[in-house]
Amino acid sequence: MKICVCVKHVPDTAATIKVSNNSGFEDADIKFVPNPYDEYGIEEAVKIVENQGGEVVIVTVGKGAATATIRSAMAMGAARAILVKTDSQFLDSSLTAKALKAAIEADGLPDMIFTGKGSVDSEGFQTQYRLAAALGIPVVNEVSGLDLDGNTVRVQRETGGGEKQVIEMTLPCVVGATKGLNEPRYPKFPDIMKAKKKEIKEIDIADLGLDLSAQSVRIEKLELVPERSDAKILDGSVDEQVTELVRILKQEEKVL
Repeated sequence: MKICVCVKHVPDTAATIKVSNNSGFEDADIKFVPNPYDEYGIEEAVKIVENQGGEVVIVTVGKGAATATIRSAMAMGAARAILVKTDSQFLDSSLTAKALKAAIEADGLPDMIFTGKGSVDSEGFQTQYRLAAALGIPVVNEVSGLDLDGNTVRVQRETGGGEKQVIEMTLPCVVGATKGLNEPRYPKFPDIMKAKKKEIKEIDIADLGLDLSAQSVRIEKLELVPERSDAKILDGSVDEQVTELVRILKQEEKVL
């Protein structure tokens, strides 16, 4: 069983982001981590291989610094990795999917491909669908339960309102993992040390034969979320409080 896991190199959600040149951010001193949702995919892939044999391959599209994220992923049990190197901070989901497809096909199509349900930075929630469409294989996202039986995988996903949907797919397929699928392991020190010696094959995105100018979505401007003003407690009778609230909404917040 060969399983690829697409892992994104993302800023820690607790990191302080500083916008640079209006459409990017300063990343030299920011802590980066594996996309948290991707970790559910890594864990599930490693569990399957531990039970059935085979290998887990991490596939990442990102800057050279993404090797640190890849090492973290391999410490969880992946055998090796492929890094498609790009200098861009942001690639749209279409170009990212094409790069992942080219790298995966060059390595040999796996039995399964895991991704996270989405990335915590750009939150496009499209890459897994575009990747599956490009490969011509089925895909289900937001998977919180999985059962593999031979060439068939039965997945469970929440559809809202407490309802759950069960879908069957044949291999190969793409599975977008989310919270509830498993509990990602914390690598032990020996696993972290072993990961430092595992293979990371680097491929320049320019060598994949892709049209790098054909991005359908571009970031024109980034803005930090404005800080919210301090909460105000209104005193007086109900009528006085309502009157004051309307005044604030009209004159200060200008939302009425």
